[in-house]
Amino acid sequence: MSTDFISLGIRREIQEYLYKDGITTPTPIQVQAIPVLLAGKDLIAQAQTGTGKTLAFLLPLFEKLQPQKPNVQVVIVTPTRELALQITQVATQLAEPFGAQVLSVYGGQDVERQIAKLKAGVQVVIGTPGRLLDHVRRGTIDLNGATRLVLDEADQMLHMGFIDDVESIIRHTSSKRQIMLFSATMPSKVRALATRYMDKPVDIQIRTQNVTLDEIKQIVIETSEEAKIDALCKLIDEYRPYLAMVFCHTKQRAIMLNEALSQRGYEVDELHGDLSQAKRERVMRRFSEAKLQILVATDIAARGLDIEAVTHVFNFDIPHDVESYIHRIGRTGRAGETGIAVTFVTAAETIYLRMIEQGIRATLEKRKANGQIITRKAQVQPRRGKVTTATVKKATDKKPVHAGVNTRSRRKPKQSEEISSQNKPLRARKPTERGRK
Repeated sequence: MSTDFISLGIRREIQEYLYKDGITTPTPIQVQAIPVLLAGKDLIAQAQTGTGKTLAFLLPLFEKLQPQKPNVQVVIVTPTRELALQITQVATQLAEPFGAQVLSVYGGQDVERQIAKLKAGVQVVIGTPGRLLDHVRRGTIDLNGATRLVLDEADQMLHMGFIDDVESIIRHTSSKRQIMLFSATMPSKVRALATRYMDKPVDIQIRTQNVTLDEIKQIVIETSEEAKIDALCKLIDEYRPYLAMVFCHTKQRAIMLNEALSQRGYEVDELHGDLSQAKRERVMRRFSEAKLQILVATDIAARGLDIEAVTHVFNFDIPHDVESYIHRIGRTGRAGETGIAVTFVTAAETIYLRMIEQGIRATLEKRKANGQIITRKAQVQPRRGKVTTATVKKATDKKPVHAGVNTRSRRKPKQSEEISSQNKPLRARKPTERGRK
């Protein structure tokens, strides 16, 4: 029997709004979470990114909201500014028919402007831990009346060292609060946080067959540091991605790679912590509008960026832990689409590859830079113990040499738009519409 949003407890007006946006059927996380949250119960939801969890908590939050009251009733805590902005965009659209006010607070914004909006009355606040606590300490935000608290990407907040700040925020909210914790993975410290502050939470786990998303084809390219940039460009030219994300360990390497790809003629830009907030927002807007083909980023962008049209992820630098690998490649293969994730590995980095394969319980397909297959994808393997990296030295960063061409394919048009089969340069045609196939 099919399920719609009304049967989950969402009012008809909101379902009609979702229909207009092309959202007709609830995802599994929405089907399980919405009734629980409407019943007022605490919730622990473990689900991969791209499963629809934002609407899973926003829809019941707005159903319970009292827009006639000017105080902060809902607090949504996220690890990054980018994720706060994305949730704010969705929340602002949902708030319109309710007459509710939504405010995002994060570093890099004008504090006085935020304070002015808070004084005018805001029901929903979405922000990063540091800026939220800054407002609490200034006395410019009162969370005592906040009865609903969302902790989104809780494992990433732990990874970024925000757990103490998160606990402080929890203690400033109402003692009668409802807590909703969403996380792709569930480390022991996150589980312990839930135990301390949540009241008999309902535990939901949305899992795919494998640890990583089944819709993503994962490939490993064995190469040297010197040849890595050429290998990357060769695959970009071969795959002709519609939108691609390329991950580097550090902002210095992201800057270097962005410059190198730009010199070769690719439509590319960079995203890392050294950029001003205005620049970060401008880059993300251009990327989401497909005015860029390639986004070179550090792990600041590995979480929460929900851009369905990302067709390829390239790990220019291999992640040093399983969680980072999962969240990086999770930028593609979203909302039922397929994706390709390519990880470049040098001889000095094979220990990290073994760690990832053991963590996801699978052997990844390995190729040489010339395309020759070394190992085809194997069946899921049992765990063989934990590999540690404490004694492993990082591979030395070397500045590569570059050359290439800029093309794009796998355009994602709306159904009413004809798909061109011609191989055209990226600049030959600027996409103006995007949608699912």
